[in-house]
Amino acid sequence: MWSPEGITRRAALLGLLAVAACGLTPVYGPDGAGRRLFGRIRPQDPETFEDFAFNRRLAERLGPEADGALQLEYRLSIGVVSQAITPEEVTTRYSLNGTADFALRDAAGVVLVQGRVSGFTSYSTTETTIATLTAEADARQRLAHMLADQVVTRLLAASDKLPQ
Repeated sequence: MWSPEGITRRAALLGLLAVAACGLTPVYGPDGAGRRLFGRIRPQDPETFEDFAFNRRLAERLGPEADGALQLEYRLSIGVVSQAITPEEVTTRYSLNGTADFALRDAAGVVLVQGRVSGFTSYSTTETTIATLTAEADARQRLAHMLADQVVTRLLAASDKLPQ
């Protein structure tokens, strides 16, 4: 008897077989790029709120620094742009535009991977200062996490070029 569930299961199985046949491995699987970098990257010491959020996200994705064989240097740049202005000239929404320039160095100081990533987020102002400051802090943390995720993606993509 014909059933749509059977077709869906067969399609999923065929898809998995096709992915396995082309040699792809899960990033955090036994032989994946994530395992090769896990615990090997030491980010620079944080100085700002955004740096702390950036480093925390790196540790979530790449594990805490264990051997520190690779040093990650970075510079976060965040700009604030007014987005929504009332007829009374009161800004009610801001956009945060950010970039992260990064360089991954080995123990000898040789640059292995470098690049720049960018992202943006926004937040709204409210009637109270506390709520507005909280919304801004949350937006800055979200932006730092986005930038860290993009850096991790670049590092994972280049992991086959890194020393074991």
